[in-house]
Amino acid sequence: MMRTRPLKVALLGCGVVGSEVARIMTTHADDLAARIGAPVELAGVAVRRPSKVREGIPQELVTTDATALVKRGDIDVVVEVIGGIEPARSLITTAFEHGASVVSANKALLAQDGAALHAAAGRHGKDLYYEAAVAGAIPLIRPLRESLAGDKVNRVLGIVNGTTNFILDKMDSTGAGYQEALDEATALGYAEADPTADVEGFDAAAKAAILAGIAFHTRVRLDDVYREGMTEVTAADFASAKNMGCTIKLLAICERAEDGRSVTARVHPAMIPLTHPLASVRGAYNAVFVESDASGQLMFYGPGAGGAPTASAVLGDLVAVCRNRLSGTTGPGESAYAALPVEGMGEVVTRYHISLDVADKPGVLAQVATVFAEHGVSIDTVRQQGKDGEASLVVVTHRASDAALGGTVEALRKLDTVRGVASIMRVEGE
Repeated sequence: MMRTRPLKVALLGCGVVGSEVARIMTTHADDLAARIGAPVELAGVAVRRPSKVREGIPQELVTTDATALVKRGDIDVVVEVIGGIEPARSLITTAFEHGASVVSANKALLAQDGAALHAAAGRHGKDLYYEAAVAGAIPLIRPLRESLAGDKVNRVLGIVNGTTNFILDKMDSTGAGYQEALDEATALGYAEADPTADVEGFDAAAKAAILAGIAFHTRVRLDDVYREGMTEVTAADFASAKNMGCTIKLLAICERAEDGRSVTARVHPAMIPLTHPLASVRGAYNAVFVESDASGQLMFYGPGAGGAPTASAVLGDLVAVCRNRLSGTTGPGESAYAALPVEGMGEVVTRYHISLDVADKPGVLAQVATVFAEHGVSIDTVRQQGKDGEASLVVVTHRASDAALGGTVEALRKLDTVRGVASIMRVEGE
């Protein structure tokens, strides 16, 4: 039997995502009620500009006092889609204190203060759900923390930022330079006026912290994630990648060490083989590849951003939280029992593609090979091209630690025959 008294929802933020959440709550009200077992009612919408016309939202529901809204006491669920650290953090904790569960899409806040927010939710017996914080509409967090709860996840490898994937895909498919591809992404609305959070990897790093924490049952904060942007990727890098049968993607990579005693989380551009499923992810789409002991390899793919896709994830969480509310239970909270140490980038082992500008004369290759050998870095392939006394030397290594590779590059820079290091890129996905 359906309960007639509605569950009341407070919406914090009514931008691209928030307005879609309100629209779906209205247009799909009957379906949502049937799935939950009770009607859901939009009880208030906190905004910064109350005078703006918001289609489908009664003006009497609009307020600029978000704190008063979450303190009302009759709110069952607070949906937070304003982003940023403050006032979102204070509003969420206040919501818990006044009896509401929370659905959030705030990746930056969860990556920085997820443990504290989970603790606050636990103290007050409330839910904290955040499927929309990572990869938009793609179901990812719930599979990791529920469907794979009985499995051991070893690696999460993914494209989690649509803006950077669009830019890199455009560079790959058309030969465009970085700035040209960025300009097109901006014109099409894929990139913000200030794209720093995307192209410098901050957005992807926050998502990597969240994914690593869930996958490895370990607290991983944003500061634990190695971050490298993709603004230095060039058309020449793509040409080298094609020569290797690869393309270039900005990847979030979360790994358990081979001995199982530590984890790493990192974001950086990398070459991946064209045969890898992530290589075929085009445009602004996201995809995440999960490797675990029992289930093997899984791939999650779909639109990773945008109003409607992100709202879909928010509404999925809203349904789950409302069901819990009716049954008097809460869903899974933080699982950090493993408490594995998070290692720095120096401990990461992978392959490398190094392009050197060298003098075109006998003995250069031998000198370079000696430096690699002295630092314990094994060479897989070498390609050399020369003209007019100058040459380019491309070296692809076998797997080596970042620390060993760093020492190798420093030694190479000291050789008289090495004019410069044109580029260094990791090779992943093998």
